[in-house]
Amino acid sequence: MNVDEEVERLKEEIKRLGKPQSDGSYTVTFGVLFNDDRCANIFEALVGTLRAAKKRKILTYDGELLLQGVHDNVEIKLKAEATASDAVTSN
Repeated sequence: MNVDEEVERLKEEIKRLGKPQSDGSYTVTFGVLFNDDRCANIFEALVGTLRAAKKRKILTYDGELLLQGVHDNVEIKLKAEATASDAVTSN
């Protein structure tokens, strides 16, 4: 899988595991993503995929590097624009 494909899969997993917000975004904690079996099977380097998505301004979270345990409660927010672009491309 290339980086763009992994970012798309990450968006799907955040929607699956996260909570929808009133603004159309989704939020999930790093610990939920990291400890999910399906995510563990999909992503060889979850932290790298998260950083790539953050660099592309698809999602936001506090800090640069997330580590298991220390950052389990850090909230990751999939921006509403990222979810809206999926709806447009899937129609």
